[in-house]
Amino acid sequence: MPQIQSQKKRVKTNAKAHKLVVSRKSALKTSIKKVLACVDANDKEAAVAAYNECCSKLDSAVAHGVHHKNYASRQKSRLAKAINAME
Repeated sequence: MPQIQSQKKRVKTNAKAHKLVVSRKSALKTSIKKVLACVDANDKEAAVAAYNECCSKLDSAVAHGVHHKNYASRQKSRLAKAINAME
């Protein structure tokens, strides 16, 4: 355990930030899974709606420093390709 007051505070703030990052990542993964589930169910309208929500969450994750911009770009491309392949 830290002895210095500023280090004690740093431990608390790091834990708080970590919880926020884990929460954002989890929500993002869930929204990606929703898109893929709609693609598997062959429901294009629901897939497009879920994709739009997912893109918003990906952009938000990049803006908050949770993920790299290339990660978001790769995921968007992969999901769009899956939706466009549906007939």
